Amino acid sequence: MEHISDGNDERIADYRALTDVELRTRWEPPNGLFIAEGELVLRRALRAGYRLRSVLIDAKRVSQLADLPLAEAPVYAADQATLEAITGFHVHRGVLASFHRKPERTAGSILESARRIAILEDLNNHTNLGAVFRSAAALGMDAVLLSPSCADPLYRRSVRVSMGEVFAVPYARLSPWPDALDQVRQAGFALLALTPSADALPIQRLSADQRTRSALMLGAEGPGLSNKALQASDTPVVIPMHRGVDSLNVANAAAVAFWELNRDRS
Repeated sequence: MEHISDGNDERIADYRALTDVELRTRWEPPNGLFIAEGELVLRRALRAGYRLRSVLIDAKRVSQLADLPLAEAPVYAADQATLEAITGFHVHRGVLASFHRKPERTAGSILESARRIAILEDLNNHTNLGAVFRSAAALGMDAVLLSPSCADPLYRRSVRVSMGEVFAVPYARLSPWPDALDQVRQAGFALLALTPSADALPIQRLSADQRTRSALMLGAEGPGLSNKALQASDTPVVIPMHRGVDSLNVANAAAVAFWELNRDRS
Protein backbone atom coordinates (compact mmCIF):
# COMPACT_ATOMS: atom_id res chain seq x y z
CA MET A 1 0.00 0.00 0.00
CA GLU A 2 1.20 3.47 -0.92
CA HIS A 3 -0.05 6.62 0.83
CA ILE A 4 -1.18 9.57 -1.31
CA SER A 5 -1.28 13.07 0.16
CA ASP A 6 -1.23 15.20 -2.98
CA GLY A 7 -4.24 15.35 -5.31
CA ASN A 8 -1.92 16.07 -8.24
CA ASP A 9 0.14 12.91 -7.73
CA GLU A 10 0.62 11.38 -11.20
CA ARG A 11 0.27 7.85 -9.84
CA ILE A 12 -3.47 8.35 -9.44
CA ALA A 13 -4.15 9.99 -12.83
CA ASP A 14 -6.82 7.35 -13.59
CA TYR A 15 -9.03 8.80 -10.84
CA ARG A 16 -8.78 12.50 -11.55
CA ALA A 17 -12.00 14.53 -12.05
CA LEU A 18 -14.37 11.56 -12.07
CA THR A 19 -17.44 13.83 -12.22
CA ASP A 20 -16.37 15.42 -15.52
CA VAL A 21 -18.20 13.27 -18.08
CA GLU A 22 -16.54 14.84 -21.11
CA LEU A 23 -13.07 14.46 -19.66
CA ARG A 24 -13.69 10.86 -18.59
CA THR A 25 -15.06 10.00 -22.03
CA ARG A 26 -11.84 11.30 -23.58
CA TRP A 27 -9.66 9.52 -21.02
CA GLU A 28 -11.13 6.11 -20.22
CA PRO A 29 -11.97 4.29 -23.50
CA PRO A 30 -8.86 5.54 -25.37
CA ASN A 31 -6.68 4.36 -22.49
CA GLY A 32 -8.51 1.05 -22.20
CA LEU A 33 -9.71 1.48 -18.64
CA PHE A 34 -12.83 1.99 -16.56
CA ILE A 35 -13.49 2.92 -12.94
CA ALA A 36 -15.39 0.73 -10.46
CA GLU A 37 -16.85 2.44 -7.40
CA GLY A 38 -17.49 0.57 -4.15
CA GLU A 39 -16.27 -2.70 -2.69
CA LEU A 40 -19.15 -4.79 -4.09
CA VAL A 41 -18.60 -3.54 -7.66
CA LEU A 42 -14.84 -4.06 -7.35
CA ARG A 43 -15.40 -7.67 -6.27
CA ARG A 44 -17.83 -8.31 -9.13
CA ALA A 45 -15.38 -6.91 -11.67
CA LEU A 46 -12.67 -9.23 -10.37
CA ARG A 47 -15.09 -12.16 -10.43
CA ALA A 48 -15.94 -11.35 -14.06
CA GLY A 49 -12.27 -11.59 -15.00
CA TYR A 50 -11.39 -7.92 -15.46
CA ARG A 51 -7.72 -7.18 -14.82
CA LEU A 52 -6.98 -4.66 -12.09
CA ARG A 53 -4.82 -1.59 -12.80
CA SER A 54 -4.89 -0.03 -9.33
CA VAL A 55 -7.03 0.66 -6.25
CA LEU A 56 -7.64 4.00 -4.52
CA ILE A 57 -9.09 3.64 -1.05
CA ASP A 58 -9.96 5.58 2.07
CA ALA A 59 -7.06 4.87 4.43
CA LYS A 60 -9.55 3.92 7.15
CA ARG A 61 -11.01 1.11 5.02
CA VAL A 62 -7.90 -0.73 3.88
CA SER A 63 -8.80 -3.78 5.98
CA GLN A 64 -11.99 -4.29 3.89
CA LEU A 65 -9.90 -5.58 0.99
CA ALA A 66 -7.55 -7.80 2.99
CA ASP A 67 -8.96 -11.00 1.47
CA LEU A 68 -8.62 -9.90 -2.16
CA PRO A 69 -5.72 -10.84 -4.49
CA LEU A 70 -4.38 -7.35 -5.03
CA ALA A 71 -0.66 -8.10 -5.07
CA GLU A 72 -0.29 -7.49 -8.82
CA ALA A 73 -1.70 -3.93 -8.76
CA PRO A 74 -0.77 -0.89 -6.66
CA VAL A 75 -3.10 0.06 -3.80
CA TYR A 76 -3.16 3.78 -2.98
CA ALA A 77 -4.60 5.02 0.30
CA ALA A 78 -5.58 8.59 1.15
CA ASP A 79 -7.73 10.51 3.60
CA GLN A 80 -11.19 11.74 2.57
CA ALA A 81 -10.04 15.29 1.85
CA THR A 82 -7.39 14.04 -0.58
CA LEU A 83 -9.82 11.61 -2.20
CA GLU A 84 -12.25 14.45 -2.81
CA ALA A 85 -9.50 16.67 -4.22
CA ILE A 86 -8.57 13.90 -6.67
CA THR A 87 -12.03 12.76 -7.78
CA GLY A 88 -14.17 15.89 -7.40
CA PHE A 89 -16.74 14.31 -5.06
CA HIS A 90 -17.08 12.79 -1.60
CA VAL A 91 -16.13 9.13 -1.99
CA HIS A 92 -18.61 7.86 0.58
CA ARG A 93 -18.20 4.23 -0.50
CA GLY A 94 -14.51 4.61 0.27
CA VAL A 95 -13.20 2.38 -2.54
CA LEU A 96 -12.38 3.07 -6.19
CA ALA A 97 -10.60 0.77 -8.60
CA SER A 98 -9.24 1.17 -12.10
CA PHE A 99 -9.60 -1.86 -14.39
CA HIS A 100 -8.39 -2.78 -17.85
CA ARG A 101 -11.19 -3.17 -20.39
CA LYS A 102 -11.62 -6.44 -22.23
CA PRO A 103 -11.51 -6.58 -26.04
CA GLU A 104 -14.79 -5.41 -27.53
CA ARG A 105 -17.26 -8.09 -28.57
CA THR A 106 -18.83 -8.11 -32.02
CA ALA A 107 -22.57 -8.17 -32.57
CA GLY A 108 -22.17 -11.34 -34.61
CA SER A 109 -20.47 -13.26 -31.80
CA ILE A 110 -23.28 -12.29 -29.41
CA LEU A 111 -26.08 -13.23 -31.79
CA GLU A 112 -24.65 -16.72 -32.26
CA SER A 113 -25.34 -17.80 -28.68
CA ALA A 114 -28.19 -15.56 -27.48
CA ARG A 115 -31.92 -16.24 -27.48
CA ARG A 116 -33.34 -13.02 -26.09
CA ILE A 117 -31.57 -9.69 -26.36
CA ALA A 118 -32.18 -6.01 -25.78
CA ILE A 119 -31.28 -3.43 -28.42
CA LEU A 120 -30.82 0.12 -27.13
CA GLU A 121 -30.97 3.21 -29.33
CA ASP A 122 -29.43 6.52 -28.19
CA LEU A 123 -29.52 5.77 -24.44
CA ASN A 124 -27.19 8.48 -23.14
CA ASN A 125 -28.37 8.71 -19.53
CA HIS A 126 -25.87 6.66 -17.53
CA THR A 127 -28.34 6.01 -14.71
CA ASN A 128 -30.94 4.55 -17.08
CA LEU A 129 -28.30 2.56 -18.91
CA GLY A 130 -27.00 0.99 -15.71
CA ALA A 131 -30.54 0.19 -14.56
CA VAL A 132 -31.35 -1.49 -17.89
CA PHE A 133 -28.26 -3.70 -17.58
CA ARG A 134 -29.17 -4.66 -14.01
CA SER A 135 -32.66 -5.67 -15.12
CA ALA A 136 -31.28 -7.53 -18.14
CA ALA A 137 -29.06 -9.60 -15.84
CA ALA A 138 -31.77 -10.24 -13.27
CA LEU A 139 -34.65 -10.99 -15.63
CA GLY A 140 -33.10 -13.36 -18.12
CA MET A 141 -31.90 -11.34 -21.11
CA ASP A 142 -28.87 -12.94 -22.75
CA ALA A 143 -27.18 -9.86 -24.17
CA VAL A 144 -27.48 -6.17 -25.04
CA LEU A 145 -26.71 -4.49 -28.35
CA LEU A 146 -26.10 -0.74 -28.44
CA SER A 147 -26.53 1.78 -31.22
CA PRO A 148 -23.28 3.65 -31.95
CA SER A 149 -24.50 6.75 -30.08
CA CYS A 150 -25.36 4.99 -26.81
CA ALA A 151 -23.42 5.90 -23.69
CA ASP A 152 -20.54 3.76 -22.42
CA PRO A 153 -21.85 0.90 -20.21
CA LEU A 154 -18.54 0.94 -18.32
CA TYR A 155 -18.80 4.58 -17.31
CA ARG A 156 -18.58 4.78 -13.51
CA ARG A 157 -22.21 5.76 -12.90
CA SER A 158 -23.57 3.06 -15.21
CA VAL A 159 -21.43 0.44 -13.50
CA ARG A 160 -22.50 1.66 -10.04
CA VAL A 161 -26.24 1.78 -10.84
CA SER A 162 -26.05 -1.70 -12.36
CA MET A 163 -24.41 -2.89 -9.10
CA GLY A 164 -21.71 -4.42 -11.28
CA GLU A 165 -24.20 -6.50 -13.28
CA VAL A 166 -23.00 -4.78 -16.44
CA PHE A 167 -20.09 -7.22 -16.16
CA ALA A 168 -22.49 -10.18 -16.31
CA VAL A 169 -24.29 -9.29 -19.55
CA PRO A 170 -22.45 -9.54 -22.89
CA TYR A 171 -22.82 -6.42 -25.03
CA ALA A 172 -21.61 -4.99 -28.32
CA ARG A 173 -22.13 -2.01 -30.61
CA LEU A 174 -24.47 -2.52 -33.56
CA SER A 175 -23.30 -0.56 -36.58
CA PRO A 176 -24.17 0.92 -39.02
CA TRP A 177 -27.41 2.08 -37.46
CA PRO A 178 -30.17 1.19 -38.15
CA ASP A 179 -29.15 -0.86 -41.20
CA ALA A 180 -27.39 -3.42 -38.98
CA LEU A 181 -30.79 -4.42 -37.57
CA ASP A 182 -31.01 -6.63 -40.66
CA GLN A 183 -28.10 -8.62 -39.22
CA VAL A 184 -30.21 -9.31 -36.13
CA ARG A 185 -33.20 -10.38 -38.22
CA GLN A 186 -31.03 -12.64 -40.39
CA ALA A 187 -29.79 -14.33 -37.21
CA GLY A 188 -33.38 -15.45 -36.61
CA PHE A 189 -34.58 -12.80 -34.15
CA ALA A 190 -37.97 -11.11 -34.15
CA LEU A 191 -37.40 -7.35 -33.85
CA LEU A 192 -39.87 -6.05 -31.26
CA ALA A 193 -40.06 -2.26 -30.96
CA LEU A 194 -41.28 -1.09 -27.54
CA THR A 195 -43.48 1.98 -28.05
CA PRO A 196 -46.37 3.73 -26.27
CA SER A 197 -48.34 3.73 -29.53
CA ALA A 198 -51.99 2.78 -29.00
CA ASP A 199 -52.05 0.53 -32.06
CA ALA A 200 -49.05 -1.56 -30.99
CA LEU A 201 -49.48 -5.18 -29.90
CA PRO A 202 -49.81 -5.60 -26.11
CA ILE A 203 -46.58 -7.33 -25.16
CA GLN A 204 -48.32 -10.11 -23.24
CA ARG A 205 -50.02 -11.21 -26.50
CA LEU A 206 -46.83 -12.10 -28.30
CA SER A 207 -46.92 -15.56 -29.84
CA ALA A 208 -44.58 -18.35 -28.80
CA ASP A 209 -42.69 -17.95 -32.09
CA GLN A 210 -42.17 -14.22 -31.48
CA ARG A 211 -40.78 -14.96 -28.01
CA THR A 212 -38.45 -17.80 -28.98
CA ARG A 213 -35.71 -15.54 -30.37
CA SER A 214 -36.71 -12.00 -29.54
CA ALA A 215 -34.82 -8.72 -29.83
CA LEU A 216 -36.53 -6.01 -27.78
CA MET A 217 -35.74 -2.51 -29.07
CA LEU A 218 -35.84 0.40 -26.62
CA GLY A 219 -35.27 4.10 -27.29
CA ALA A 220 -34.00 6.94 -25.15
CA GLU A 221 -36.02 8.59 -22.41
CA GLY A 222 -38.37 11.11 -24.00
CA PRO A 223 -38.02 10.63 -27.76
CA GLY A 224 -38.20 6.84 -27.67
CA LEU A 225 -37.25 4.89 -30.76
CA SER A 226 -36.54 6.85 -33.93
CA ASN A 227 -38.85 6.52 -36.93
CA LYS A 228 -36.15 4.65 -38.82
CA ALA A 229 -35.76 2.14 -36.01
CA LEU A 230 -39.52 1.66 -35.77
CA GLN A 231 -39.75 1.11 -39.51
CA ALA A 232 -36.95 -1.44 -39.35
CA SER A 233 -38.71 -3.49 -36.65
CA ASP A 234 -41.00 -6.46 -37.23
CA THR A 235 -43.62 -5.80 -34.56
CA PRO A 236 -44.36 -2.72 -32.40
CA VAL A 237 -45.27 -3.78 -28.85
CA VAL A 238 -46.70 -1.81 -25.95
CA ILE A 239 -46.98 -2.24 -22.18
CA PRO A 240 -50.66 -1.51 -21.46
CA MET A 241 -51.07 1.54 -19.19
CA HIS A 242 -53.80 2.54 -16.72
CA ARG A 243 -55.14 5.82 -15.24
CA GLY A 244 -54.17 7.81 -18.30
CA VAL A 245 -50.41 7.24 -17.89
CA ASP A 246 -48.86 7.22 -21.36
CA SER A 247 -45.53 5.51 -20.64
CA LEU A 248 -42.92 4.45 -18.10
CA ASN A 249 -39.34 5.51 -17.56
CA VAL A 250 -37.22 3.54 -20.04
CA ALA A 251 -35.46 1.56 -17.30
CA ASN A 252 -38.78 0.63 -15.67
CA ALA A 253 -40.32 -0.26 -19.02
CA ALA A 254 -37.30 -2.44 -19.82
CA ALA A 255 -37.72 -4.35 -16.55
CA VAL A 256 -41.41 -5.03 -17.20
CA ALA A 257 -40.78 -6.12 -20.78
CA PHE A 258 -37.78 -8.29 -19.87
CA TRP A 259 -39.87 -10.13 -17.28
CA GLU A 260 -42.70 -10.66 -19.75
CA LEU A 261 -40.39 -12.02 -22.45
CA ASN A 262 -38.76 -14.45 -20.03
CA ARG A 263 -41.64 -15.57 -17.83
CA ASP A 264 -41.71 -18.96 -19.54
CA ARG A 265 -38.00 -19.62 -18.88
CA SER A 266 -37.07 -21.75 -15.90
